[in-house]
Amino acid sequence: MPTFVASFFLPYTVDFHDDENNGQSQRRPSPPPRMPSRKTSSDVLQQPSLFAGPTPPITPAPNADHEEFFAQWRPTAAKHFLKHNDPRTLIRTDSHIDEWGSSAGIFNQPRSRAGPAPPDDILEYAKAQEKLKQQAEEAKIKRARTSRSRSLSSRASSGERFVGENWTVEPSVQGNGGLTNAVRAAQSAQTVEDVLWVGTLGFPTDTLLDGRKDEISEKLENEYDALAVYASDTDLDGHYAHYCKTILWPVFHYQIPDHPKSKAYEDHSWVYYVNVNRAFADKICKSYKRGDTIWIHDYHLLLVPAMIREKLPDAQIGFFLHSAFPSSEVFRVLSTRKQLLEGMLGANLVAFQTNEYAHHFLQTCSRLLIVEATADGVQLEDHFVNVTNLAMGIDPNALAKAREEQEVLDWIKVIRERYQGKRLIVARDKLDSVRGVRQKLLSFELFLNKNPEWRDKVVLLQVATSTGEKQSELQATVSDIVSRIDSVHSTLAHQPLVFLKQDIGFSQYLALLSVADVFMITSLREGMNLTAHEYIFCQDGRETEGKAHGPLILSEFTGSAAVFGGHQLSVNPWGYQQCAEAIKVALEMGDAEKARRYERLRHVVMTQTGEFWATTLAKQLAKVAEEHFQRDTMSIPRLSIMQLSQKYKAASRRLFILDYEGTLAQHGSISSTINVSPQRVIDVLNDLLVDQKNIVYVMSSNTPEELEHLFRQCPGLGIIAETGCFLREYSSSASENVPWLEFADLDKMAEWKQAVRQILQYYHERVEGSWIEERHCSLLFHYENAEDETAASRQAGDCANHINDACESQRVHAVPTRDGTLLIEPLDWSKGSAAMEIWAKIRHENMQAQYEQSKATKEGDGAAVANGSVSKNDDKAQSSRIDFLMVAGDDREDEIVFRWANKLAGAEGVEGKVRDVTTVSVGKRNTEAMATLTQGTTGLVTALQRLSKSA
Repeated sequence: MPTFVASFFLPYTVDFHDDENNGQSQRRPSPPPRMPSRKTSSDVLQQPSLFAGPTPPITPAPNADHEEFFAQWRPTAAKHFLKHNDPRTLIRTDSHIDEWGSSAGIFNQPRSRAGPAPPDDILEYAKAQEKLKQQAEEAKIKRARTSRSRSLSSRASSGERFVGENWTVEPSVQGNGGLTNAVRAAQSAQTVEDVLWVGTLGFPTDTLLDGRKDEISEKLENEYDALAVYASDTDLDGHYAHYCKTILWPVFHYQIPDHPKSKAYEDHSWVYYVNVNRAFADKICKSYKRGDTIWIHDYHLLLVPAMIREKLPDAQIGFFLHSAFPSSEVFRVLSTRKQLLEGMLGANLVAFQTNEYAHHFLQTCSRLLIVEATADGVQLEDHFVNVTNLAMGIDPNALAKAREEQEVLDWIKVIRERYQGKRLIVARDKLDSVRGVRQKLLSFELFLNKNPEWRDKVVLLQVATSTGEKQSELQATVSDIVSRIDSVHSTLAHQPLVFLKQDIGFSQYLALLSVADVFMITSLREGMNLTAHEYIFCQDGRETEGKAHGPLILSEFTGSAAVFGGHQLSVNPWGYQQCAEAIKVALEMGDAEKARRYERLRHVVMTQTGEFWATTLAKQLAKVAEEHFQRDTMSIPRLSIMQLSQKYKAASRRLFILDYEGTLAQHGSISSTINVSPQRVIDVLNDLLVDQKNIVYVMSSNTPEELEHLFRQCPGLGIIAETGCFLREYSSSASENVPWLEFADLDKMAEWKQAVRQILQYYHERVEGSWIEERHCSLLFHYENAEDETAASRQAGDCANHINDACESQRVHAVPTRDGTLLIEPLDWSKGSAAMEIWAKIRHENMQAQYEQSKATKEGDGAAVANGSVSKNDDKAQSSRIDFLMVAGDDREDEIVFRWANKLAGAEGVEGKVRDVTTVSVGKRNTEAMATLTQGTTGLVTALQRLSKSA
């Protein structure tokens, strides 16, 4: 079945070849933007520096010569792509051209009709909005007047439409090249088939005629398996340039926007973010067929999974976030945080690059949505969402072919000749606030100052591409650092820093990766830097006459650092001293050490490839979707009382394990619990206990004292108290006083409770109407009666996060419940562990009976056979074996018991198995139980009553 792969940009775009475009003539693209230059020497003295004393005057630097050496004055597809005439060519993993509507002059495309961005001053925002509304009304009236005298053709001829008669499909210069290469690698390996791409064309489309849009869509769908999403220029500009790039992207990279315009931008652009996400969801739903798989990618489309789920409840949906995911403290600054999280949770599987980002997501859901977050995912009210992490990789096969291109080989030769006798440190980054270019340059400056012997032997070649964002302050700072390094360390014969304020061709890029002695990445925060993977792959020495195994200096704040396992030179980009020392270590590293590190790094690159990533995620999604389908109450059959009665009658020995709260009775404490009918429940339990074939246990989160009082009229009843921390075993004798088994060490319980109680007290003082309940092995923070429910829920989420972080080593965790309480309980005991203890004891009795039977058979004589003692032993052994097991429950704690019981189901006579197993979920939540009872507690009590009378 087809797999939809939705990303904001399609891997394809359109290039128009008209000489004239009705008033929109082709423009010769401008050369790469120049960095702001220093005006006076006095300004230099005020710039950030890592050494004391005045900065010497500038020596004219030969940067222009290096720019001409690498320059491509007019950007072209032939330079940017490996094979520019092939739309399916290998795409750069990080193109550094990701602005919507910008193709860096490579293609001829329409201009945007989007209005201006909101004013920087938030006080002017309301006025601007009113003005825009007024202008919109005036424009509407004007259009109504002119529509009577003009036809569509005349409007097109007057310059309001971009005709674009001649056009071709080209590979896109924008978007996620790593994703495209990974999916295509999986297709080549035939592990993923029938991929259908979904995304925008990457340029404004309002000026395109509707007929032209239809032609483009038809060609893309028929020939390139791609669905083009069209939205208005205003929606796309507000979504991408404003909300994504000004709000989401900075927050996800720990750059919290605190300038006055941030709130205006958020109010202005949220509606556009929703509109574009809705356009993606509608496009996918329109083409969806039952059985298709849907993958949504990255932060541009966080709302799409929930939007699709709303229309396609049974769809198989995966979501992968390619960027970093911040901690809950950072994510919570977003005013739309709840909508964004709920949008992501519409997927069956939410995946991240690293375990750290997955942990942050789980923690954020627990804290902000007040839901239970486990190591496997998030438990919502009616379904479970799996959360995983898997790092993306590159396509080694395609990259190997790319390196064999003659142009790449020529550039390798040229670069080696130009920098002969020098040690080359290579870096390629966007010049923005998170790539750490400033930190890298300051570290390199410090290295040169502390190691003057290296000044004439090393060259840092930094490719810094512009992002189109307003980074004037950063650009000015970087420009001054570059000028200072040139003025201090450059000579007529040598320049230690080559700073290219432009991107380079693909062949030049691969050549630099191959000849570099060191590669340096100092990102302040980044999801997965695949450039590092490509560098490792290119350092095999195949095309460089043995020059190989260059060290990798990598920021510890990139996802790649977690993947490489410490075999890189890991640095904190803010630690300039550490970075400078890492440069020295890398340059002076011996061949043996380089080879050792390289082999480990290459193993990671060659095993965790893009194809492996795409294939593994596809398998994981299929698996979890099947599990969700099996747990869905719509997929689980209703309990058949007739079939259950037949199994009950055929059984020689039966075991019942029944939950109390929510199953036999409504949720609440013992003092407030409302039984379906107090006497009716007691009567049903006693009717089951009267039959000597039945063993009956009731499990509860309440204390032993409370349960003993509640079931004092049920002698012989087995009880599991405090969610498995205490057990009173079943007794066949009504008069026997059975002692309680304590699984937990109460002294150790007291230790962690003392620490947790202090945390609870802190939040209790801040939530009016809350109270703390203490049990032997657990604590409960009640806020169901709080005056301000919203504030109380927020405080409860913070409290759970605080406890889970502070007490992880003590093996306790805090779990929010659906009735407005926060439960703090130990991790080592559960209803499942108590059920296994019960089963172990029963099996021990069975084995003891079998031993006695075997012993009697061996030692038996005619008298023993005559008096029937062997027959009695045989009957005893048979009666000890359980052949009917029924478990009933309603919440997350009961799922462990369901899982355990389901594994016991097996054929008659198989050791350790039970012939007839029935697991029943009472309610509407997703479950691993075999059957459901939608009538709730009343339905279960009725079913048990019928069983007790059927024998």
